[in-house]
Amino acid sequence: MTTRINAGLFDMDGTLIDSEPFWLEAEMALVASFGGEWTHEQGLTLVGSGLWDSATALQHAGVDLDQAEIIDRLSATVRSRLEQQIPWRPGAREMISQMLEHGLPTALVTMSYRKNALTVARAMSAELGREAFGFVIAGDDVEQPKPNPEAYLRAAEALGVDVNQSVAFEDSVFGAAAAYSSGALTIGIPLHIDIPDTYVHSRWDSMEHKTLDDIEREWQRREDAG
Repeated sequence: MTTRINAGLFDMDGTLIDSEPFWLEAEMALVASFGGEWTHEQGLTLVGSGLWDSATALQHAGVDLDQAEIIDRLSATVRSRLEQQIPWRPGAREMISQMLEHGLPTALVTMSYRKNALTVARAMSAELGREAFGFVIAGDDVEQPKPNPEAYLRAAEALGVDVNQSVAFEDSVFGAAAAYSSGALTIGIPLHIDIPDTYVHSRWDSMEHKTLDDIEREWQRREDAG
């Protein structure tokens, strides 16, 4: 098939993998270790944001550690869970496989730090039997976290493509805002939180049973909408 899309840009947590419960559990445990309380609802407010923002919020909740130590502890806890089992979201592996089979480059664009991102990237590559991502842009690679578009702009630059012809998949408000403002065709796939219509060009329940033809139709709808 022919497509006007030049690359696929994939968020990780909540989009490719249902890891948000791992992060929420890690946050609750860390706050509790300092005698505080961290609720599920509080955790949801951080979904998709940069880890430095999460660390600041946990400090306000009573965690008496510097931000770097908080990030290291949370990341290590989540990574240990991912090393045991990757909770893939429906259709994620198949979508990346389709893109690679049609010669479309892909990048992982996440606010998780590189160690965690590479754990997932390696697992995806093992699942597909080939290198899944041309580049990984992680939270410790950027100066401005999502919702700033820096991560998506850097991913497109690394792949050598025009971000305005790329498609980005996101599950969170912060992530969708970053992708949308970068110029990429943004498909929201909400999981634990909703995404306002103003931050996406379209929304799917999941990537399951979706094809490049579906992406092409979303591209055409964006063009028709002006």
